[in-house]
Amino acid sequence: MDLLSQIVARAKSNKQRIVLPEATEERTLRAADRVLAEDMADIVLIGNPNEIKQLAAQWGLNSVDKATIIDPENNPKSEEYATLLAELRKKKGMTIEQARELVKNPLYLGCMIIKTEGADGQISGALSTTGDTLRPALQIIKCAPGVSCVSGGLLLISKQKEYGEDGVLVVGDVAVTPMPNANELAQIAVCTAQTARSVAGFTDPRVAMLSFSTKGSAKHEVVDKVVEATKLAHELDPELKLDGELQADAALVPSVAAKKAPGSDIAGKANVLVFPNLEVGNIGYKLVQRLGDAIAIGPILQGIARPVNDLSRGCSVDDIYYMVAITACQAMDAKANK
Repeated sequence: MDLLSQIVARAKSNKQRIVLPEATEERTLRAADRVLAEDMADIVLIGNPNEIKQLAAQWGLNSVDKATIIDPENNPKSEEYATLLAELRKKKGMTIEQARELVKNPLYLGCMIIKTEGADGQISGALSTTGDTLRPALQIIKCAPGVSCVSGGLLLISKQKEYGEDGVLVVGDVAVTPMPNANELAQIAVCTAQTARSVAGFTDPRVAMLSFSTKGSAKHEVVDKVVEATKLAHELDPELKLDGELQADAALVPSVAAKKAPGSDIAGKANVLVFPNLEVGNIGYKLVQRLGDAIAIGPILQGIARPVNDLSRGCSVDDIYYMVAITACQAMDAKANK
């Protein structure tokens, strides 16, 4: 069974409630129909019920009627949500009138449903920007305990089976924090390892903190940051298997590791890679994807107390379907660690 099939199987084994706030968007509704037909998750659709039902009929989607549909313009819980939102944001000066308008926004409404335990995760981005997706999540659901920065993890599936876990690597950050400091980089390392466990199913994450230096082979302040982040990550999670600073070849290739980092328990065996900044991460994974013909799945948002994931506006129905499964796996993990 390939990795994506394993993720779907885990989602089906413990159904979670996933909000799709862009419910009248065609790819989103088609993905919801597939999820519901396969009984992979319980789906909450946000939008006008009549419009959703008409579109489902037009596109021949027979399972959409299994979803819970919430109309943001006629929601019996609107005042309850507005009161809570105003309370959450009162230090920022939000009035009840502003909150009443915001809870009609599907992205805010979805996060309020999660906040009040009506759902376990949310996915948007087929129509919305990353900023629009993240803003309500950070204002309402907030970061997980001990985390102050959100990051983007990614599953890289390579045909080179000798690397990672049978060709699977989990990497981060590739999407959110442009220039993390040492403390933020340490958090990204811990969160990416958690994604490796909850989504990729790794029982033994082995984290390499990447740099252009291996164990002091070069001197520079950006190397110092990775060294400090490695120390801080050990303090955040003393049980986590992690080492740095390591060059990418030393992290992945046993023969190189033996020369550059002898005695390291991680070098040559890493299955989780943490990039020193977003520029390196984003460029690096796209080069591997295009030149190395690897499959890239994500970004998977990390560090939010309950999973809220972002899609590319060019996403496919399959992308949304699999992101539902990934979000469900994250939700199970969030509950287990609550």
